[in-house]
Parts: sequence; C-alpha cells; structure tokens
Amino acid sequence: MGSLTGKTAVVTGASSGIGRAIAVRLGEAGAHVFAAGRRAEALEDTIAMVVKGGGTATAVAVELRDPGSVQGLVNRAMADTERLDVMVNNAGVSYRSSLADGDPEAWREMLEVNVLALAVGSRAAARAMRACGAQGHIVNISSSATQVEVPGFYGATKMAGNAITASLRRELENDPIRVVNVIPGLTATNLARNQPELLRGLAASLGQDIGLPSDGLFSEDALDHVAAVAGPIMARADDVARAVLFAITQPIELSISEICVQPAKRLSV
Repeated sequence: MGSLTGKTAVVTGASSGIGRAIAVRLGEAGAHVFAAGRRAEALEDTIAMVVKGGGTATAVAVELRDPGSVQGLVNRAMADTERLDVMVNNAGVSYRSSLADGDPEAWREMLEVNVLALAVGSRAAARAMRACGAQGHIVNISSSATQVEVPGFYGATKMAGNAITASLRRELENDPIRVVNVIPGLTATNLARNQPELLRGLAASLGQDIGLPSDGLFSEDALDHVAAVAGPIMARADDVARAVLFAITQPIELSISEICVQPAKRLSV
C-alpha cells in the first residue's frame, strides 16, 4: 500500500489497542513513529513491537489533557526528525453512563481527551506540516457511536470530533494536507477500560471468560481471542490500522475523507 520510508508519524493513544496497531503498521511501512500515551511502560511494549516489525519508533509519555503537552509532542517529533508527515489523533476515553446519572468530571475528561486534544493535535500538525513542506495526512479516529440515534455523552464528544475534522478538511483544501476521519465499529480494544464489564459481558455471551487483570486492562492476547471467537460481529485493532495505512498512502491529489471500518454484522454501541 505504499512506503512511508523517510516520513515521520505521531500516533496518540499508542499504548494499546487501535493506537498500538496503527503505530506498528506505520512503522512496518517505514515511518519513524512517535508513539504517545500516558502509560510509559505500555509504550515501551509498543516500541518493541514496532522494532520487531523492522520499524523505528520513539516513546513519548504525555498527558493529552494538557494542550501544552500535545503541542510539545509535535514539537518533539519536529525537533528530532525535522518533519511531520502523519498525525493520528487516536487517543480516546469512554465512560458509558446515562446523562441523568453521569459524572461531570468524567464528561470533562472525555471533552479534554476526545475533543480538545484532537483539536490541538490537529492544529499543531497542520502548522508543522506547513512549516516543513510535507504532503501530509491528519487522521482522526472517531466512533460508530456517532451513527446511533442517541449517542450519549461519549458519542457527543465523538460527534464534535467529526465536526472539527470536517472543518479542518475544508480549511486545508488548498494545502497538500489531507484530513481523514476513520470510524471504527465494535472493535476489541481497552477503550471501555473504565467499564470493563462491557467487554467481559460480551465475552461471556460468546461463552468466554477473559477474567480481569489487576491493572484493569485486558491483555492483547485476551482481546485477540475475543475478536477471533466473535467472528463477524467484532473487528480487530489491526483492521482499523490497515484502513489508516490505506488512506495515507493514496496520492495526495485524492482525499479519502472518511472510512467506516465495521464488522460484517453490526451491534448497537
């Protein structure tokens, strides 16, 4: 699907799941990947996977709720490689609770990670790509929660992200920078780490007991196992990563504006 040799990519939320899979795919394609997230130890595992695949990667532990840290992440990539070609705003937080009973602090965290960090990351990337003359791609990871009638607060933050992505795409039409919205359906990830019973319940409905590790996160092996058993109702993180790689390796004259990566059989989210 094309080579990214000599290019620099930043991927947020790269400590597990979709972000990790994207980092690995971009590294395999030749990019120097700056893998960002909050959990330094998990990021080192991501780096090891990128290197195992023949890629180059740098771990950057960062608090994405801080706009200055998001800008600093892009600055780091520019300082180290003198360019930025791909920015993947993947980091996301999900608290699935009703509006009547939800916690405003949880809403604030979702707003700061799912909306503000995406907007700041997109702004920083656009400026960096212009500065280095890159034919670049900004990829924002959305959610199929935006496609249901009542998306809840999490879905509302993702709908805000969709609006930001569409606006940015229009703003950058005259630049050699393409803006891509990727909408995953039900995918085996740790996104719902704050409510692990959701994934455990799905696994149980499939006759599987995946347990719950002490740190509250399911292992990659457990997630892959659930996806394999689920078959056509659940995607794998790598399915989303391959879609991202496809979009960013198309000729710059083309705009792959949106890709929905859905399992063959949909479930409500």
